[in-house]
Amino acid sequence: MKSLFGTDGIRGEAGKFPLDAPTATTIGSSLASYLRTASGQQASIIIGRDTRESGGWLEQALINGASAAGAKCLSAGVIPTPGVAFLTRDLKADAGVVISASHNPYHDNGIKIFSPSGQKIADTVERKIEADIYSPDSPTEKVAGDPPNADAEEQLRKRYLRFLSEEIGKGLNLEGLTVVLDCANGASSHLAPQLFETLGAKVIAINVNPDGRNINLNCGSLHIESLQEKVIQERADLGVAFDGDADRSLFVDQKGNFVDGDATLWVLANHFLNKGALKENAVVATVMSNIGLEIALRSRGVELVRTDVGDKYVLEGLLKRDATLGGEQSGHIIIPEISLAGDGMITTLCVLRTMRDAKSGLSELASGFQRYPQVLLNVRVREKVAFTDLPTVQKAVGEVQEGLAQNGRLLLRYSGTESLARVMIEGANQNEIESYAKKIAQEITLAIGV
Repeated sequence: MKSLFGTDGIRGEAGKFPLDAPTATTIGSSLASYLRTASGQQASIIIGRDTRESGGWLEQALINGASAAGAKCLSAGVIPTPGVAFLTRDLKADAGVVISASHNPYHDNGIKIFSPSGQKIADTVERKIEADIYSPDSPTEKVAGDPPNADAEEQLRKRYLRFLSEEIGKGLNLEGLTVVLDCANGASSHLAPQLFETLGAKVIAINVNPDGRNINLNCGSLHIESLQEKVIQERADLGVAFDGDADRSLFVDQKGNFVDGDATLWVLANHFLNKGALKENAVVATVMSNIGLEIALRSRGVELVRTDVGDKYVLEGLLKRDATLGGEQSGHIIIPEISLAGDGMITTLCVLRTMRDAKSGLSELASGFQRYPQVLLNVRVREKVAFTDLPTVQKAVGEVQEGLAQNGRLLLRYSGTESLARVMIEGANQNEIESYAKKIAQEITLAIGV
């Protein structure tokens, strides 16, 4: 049985397995059946989606399956992914489901499922749903669930907005600040401008006219250039780029400089550290975070704890260490005391609060973090042998690590989808790390190369 759930739920091309209507119906039925068995009573499920044209029919198919299995479904309509996580927790629902493919183009879609805590559901539940999808006995009956109610959807969105403005934004006065928001024609298009205007900012919103097909199209977190130009043009204090489902945010400072997730972690870590609120003196990030972040944090006595790639693993690391702050280079930031789900608007509120408290612009707050040069080489291999079982490769790795010492980093891994070995090296000197990377790549080629 092929695994369908990745670190961010099920994702694929809308209309094709497993993102077709029959499979969505099975997912809804399987989830509702599991929840009913686990609790012994009717399950309640909160559902939300982003702005893709396929979102509506996928949502209805899922509602049909869940309703047939006895669940009560409540749709929040178009809402950021973390909004569903919040509502699931706040309304004490049994599960939350988001229909979104995040930063992917419009023709893709996905299904993510949250537990009542706001965390993604357990692997065991994912395996059960996968088994039901592949079962020849998967539900085929056509039971129409209630269609989404526009008034109810609006009330749920307002509930989430109140949480952001009155709880997370409590006491934060943004009067006098100009903020440019790039909403990626996605789920934050209506809520984000309202939120920051409510707190007093002058908001200039771009890419806020979704048409079902323009989500993430040359805009949002994957296309920062137009936001940088707009910040300079408007002489704004901050630029914010959300992705399609607004679970992450990237920034542009008042000088037009790009501030990614690593730099955001540096800014927020300093904020918490200065307040005496950085528990464990640790920040959790993935193996892809730049060595510059590790070195900058070390200069302040803070440990960078690394996990596998994926916000799921960052959250696991945070909970294991009881740490305050974690995230990814992509702008997915998690602050467990606020939410167990990454939330681009919460991250933005935290950055703005840091700016207000420090009476500084983001450019000044991000100083002290130096991004180190990076080299990535791919080596095609005939088989994926453990690198520890390749003596010549291990010898080269040892020599490189000795040369890098505490001022560089080597990451050696195989691609999860291709017959490739990936050699990634970061360090202070571009020529030096290129030489190191070629040395290891050559030994891999000689040992197991095609």
